[in-house]
Amino acid sequence: MAKILAFSGSSREDSYNQKLVNVAAKGAQEAGAEVTVINLGDYPMPLFNQDDEAEKGVDAQAKAFKDLLLQHDGLLIASPEYNSAFSPLLKNAIDWASRSTEENEPPLSAYKGKYAVIMSASPGGLGGMRGLVFLRMLLGNIGVVVLPQQQAVAAAFKAFNDEGGMVDPEQESKVKELGAVLAKELMSK
Repeated sequence: MAKILAFSGSSREDSYNQKLVNVAAKGAQEAGAEVTVINLGDYPMPLFNQDDEAEKGVDAQAKAFKDLLLQHDGLLIASPEYNSAFSPLLKNAIDWASRSTEENEPPLSAYKGKYAVIMSASPGGLGGMRGLVFLRMLLGNIGVVVLPQQQAVAAAFKAFNDEGGMVDPEQESKVKELGAVLAKELMSK
């Protein structure tokens, strides 16, 4: 069975991007994948600093996040756009999980060979599309195969209903399909 880790690059209460990744996760589950949805806010990590890492080792919360990555085959990631890029929270988590935690561990073991689908929600008119460009590039550089399907949800402040679903059923179907596409890709391997 395909195992997918789903999370957003936002720890804000009532985050649009956490809602978005939750919708995609439902699509993956409906397609037969086992999905673990987390909130990065539950894994508070210090800012990555190689001097601190050398002195204290890999942060315990960072290691817990990395362990989750290692246990899953695929990733559903929703990221807000911060000044035309992805969020610092997401970058910091990715950086920490890229570090070796075991002797003779291959570089980037938490990422190499994983598959991912990315998405974004933003109050702006582009829906966070610019940030996805950089996220796709980063993930590709660390060994993640990022599928071409993606979704950027504009005017996010009115895109979600009170139950966490999407107001527009057609848009919700497209987001759920992101999860389904990833699940089907993983199950075909």
